[in-house]
Amino acid sequence: MATLERDLVKLSQRRAELRAQFLRDERPDSNGGGVHHLALICADPERTIRFYQDVLGFPLVELFENRDYEGSSHFFFDIGAGNMLAFFDFPGLGLVPVPEGLGGVQHIAISVTPETFEMLKGELAAAGVDYIGPDRGIKESVYFKDPDGIQVELIRQPLMEVPESAPQED
Repeated sequence: MATLERDLVKLSQRRAELRAQFLRDERPDSNGGGVHHLALICADPERTIRFYQDVLGFPLVELFENRDYEGSSHFFFDIGAGNMLAFFDFPGLGLVPVPEGLGGVQHIAISVTPETFEMLKGELAAAGVDYIGPDRGIKESVYFKDPDGIQVELIRQPLMEVPESAPQED
C-alpha cells in the first residue's frame, strides 16, 4: 500500500476514534448563546460595505471608531439569526493579505433559504464575482471571495444541520 493510502486510512481511523470518544448521540444544550459577531479585517470600509450590503444584502447595522486603535473603523452587518459579521480597518498599519494557514479563517459559512440562495447567485454574477458550486457533489453551497480575499460560503442548509453532501463515514 502506498504511503498516501496508508496516511488516508490512518486519518479515517482517527476521525472514527474522535467520533466514538466525543460525539454525543443527542446534542446537549450549549453554554453559548450564539455568535455575537465574528471580527475580520478589511482594507477599505466603503468597498466592504458595498459588497456585503449592496451585493449580499446584509444590512450595515453599526459603524463607529475602534476603541482600541484611533482612526480605525469598526462596523457590523446583520447576517441573520441574531448574528453579526464585523470588520475593522487599520489605516496606516500597512497590513497585507495573509495566506490560508493555522489559526486563520478558512471560510465563513452563512445559511440562506433556497430562494435567497438562487437570488444571491444572480447578484454575485451581476456584480462580476466569480464563485464555485454547486458542483462536484456539493449541491447546497457556493463559495466566493470578498474584496479582501476572505472566502465566504452561502449554504442553503438550515442552521445546526450538517450539509447534505457531507461524506458519511462508518
